[in-house]
Amino acid sequence: MMPPITRRHKRNNPEYCEPAMTKYRLNLPTIATLLAMVVLSAGCASVNLESHVAQTANEALEVAASEADRQNAQAYLLRAADRFQGQNEHRDARALLQSDQFSSATEETENQRILLSMASATALGDDRWAEEIVSGIAPDHFLNYDRNLINRAARLQEQTYRLAGDNLAAAITLILLAEADTDANTQSVHDDIWKNLKQTSDTQLADREGRAIGYEAQGWLELAGMLRKPEANLEEQGRMIRNWQNHWPDHPASAILPAELQLIAGLAESRPEKITLALPLHGPLASAGAAIRDGFFAAYYEDESADRGEISIRVVDTSDRAFPKLYDELANEDQDLIVGPLEKDALATLSDMTTLPVPVLGLNYLPPNTTAPAGLYQFGLSAEDEARQIANRLDAEGIDQILVLIPTGEWGDRLESALLEQLAQNNGIALDIERYFREDNLRAVTADLLGITVSRDRAIDVERTAGIDVEFEPRRRQDADGIVMVAEPTVARQFKPLFAFYFGGDLPVYSPSMVYEGNPDPSRDRDLNGVTFTDTPWILEEDNRFRDTVKEAMPDVRGQLGRLFAMGADAWQLSKRLPLLRQVEDATIDGQTGVLTMTPQGSIYREQLWARFREGTPERLAPLENKESDSEQTEPEATNAERSSSQE
Repeated sequence: MMPPITRRHKRNNPEYCEPAMTKYRLNLPTIATLLAMVVLSAGCASVNLESHVAQTANEALEVAASEADRQNAQAYLLRAADRFQGQNEHRDARALLQSDQFSSATEETENQRILLSMASATALGDDRWAEEIVSGIAPDHFLNYDRNLINRAARLQEQTYRLAGDNLAAAITLILLAEADTDANTQSVHDDIWKNLKQTSDTQLADREGRAIGYEAQGWLELAGMLRKPEANLEEQGRMIRNWQNHWPDHPASAILPAELQLIAGLAESRPEKITLALPLHGPLASAGAAIRDGFFAAYYEDESADRGEISIRVVDTSDRAFPKLYDELANEDQDLIVGPLEKDALATLSDMTTLPVPVLGLNYLPPNTTAPAGLYQFGLSAEDEARQIANRLDAEGIDQILVLIPTGEWGDRLESALLEQLAQNNGIALDIERYFREDNLRAVTADLLGITVSRDRAIDVERTAGIDVEFEPRRRQDADGIVMVAEPTVARQFKPLFAFYFGGDLPVYSPSMVYEGNPDPSRDRDLNGVTFTDTPWILEEDNRFRDTVKEAMPDVRGQLGRLFAMGADAWQLSKRLPLLRQVEDATIDGQTGVLTMTPQGSIYREQLWARFREGTPERLAPLENKESDSEQTEPEATNAERSSSQE
């Protein structure tokens, strides 16, 4: 008979193991999981599906799988998915709702699963799941739900269609909702119908127009198709809307137009009639002011919708007058709109006011972190806009480690700041930034940028340390994916060959518009071959009737002055549409300086075109799709007119 095992024997006996509970401490979550496993192993009879609360999606699926009654199991999974959604745990909800345990569901159960699936798919932004969901339903599916759920079901269905890329079906869903739910917010529903129809392709719209569901859908599709005519200007669109209302007097949208169409229809009555151009016509900015003035009047006289019997435009010189005093004088003369000033300092004087009695379309931008008073709009050829677009182009092309060349000076500081900010938002990085003066030794600047100087210094250090001559072949740094070159043409034509000389000829090069003089010059621009740059439609569009007419009458309008002329033309177009851009989120103007939109702060943002030098001539590039991660539009800070004058 073995002696009893004492505490001492336990410590000294190698064959003795203490119970696990004394060796390890189990925490409460572990105990709960173990208990749940014990319950599951005991069989389905011990699990009350009505009260059981699963902690994870896997646990819920195991519990449901052990239930013999499939309808009870599916109801349990729906409750669990709904609870996970309430806790914002949509991935767990997705695991349940995509389970094959719903393969034999009743129609009622399937409808509940679809409703919950739409909620989680849109919350997760899961476009593939959204495509799968909508492939099995029609736009009137939401009508299968109880009346108190119809609005929520329709809204989720519309969002799911949009996520799946079917804006037309999303619009039809809301058209049917407006018919079925008289308690819905009609203005909000009509606004969203119109947003979806605007995002529907021409082909899809034309294909569906002949087989729309009912009177309301037919009316909406006719309205959308009619306003798509590219040659229709704002006034023609207003007349089209009023004609449509006359032809569809009983249509719901005839009584309550989408907000954007209300603005378009009413813009003719609200457009400014007394306009003052406040521009510098003497001093360093005189040529810029004159180009903007000429562009404004050229667009005005080219605009067949302009009522020249009602509109009066006068020009005042700001070069020798304090702008606050001038503004007070103009405000007392009951002007409807002031276009200008161009000078940054003059515009900044308006920031001391909280509201402007006469609206101002400033032709520059306020300093950073300056609050714009109500009634101030800001527009210009912002170099910061171009820097951000370069960063977004790099991101779209998968280039995230770059080398940068930027001129020294305050203008370059602002451009560098905008570029770095956008790069950071796109998870890119500038490995090195070389700031230079035009008079610098550009060979040395390029060698520093590409790391040749560091490579050479390293070889010299080895020679000094070893005391012998070292055979040395310089190498450029290998971690860069591309180069951003901010340089005027005469300097850029020197930098680009130097990149190849210092072993960087394989790196793609990106530049703002200043790299191109604006007129084809193949013999001189061959050195820029391969450089990708952004510029205005005025410069890069192949077919631009307005530009061609102007150049025929005014052949001296070229280069940077041509861009400023285009800016003046866009200032005229903006003068008629400021309320539209301000109040309608997706409103745009296809301008001579780019596609124009407005930030919530009243600044005009420009999206330009892209080209690449080939055999010394710019060739247009197809636009790249913007990523979802692209940053929000931020406030521009300076104009290229300012840069031009500072470098003259």
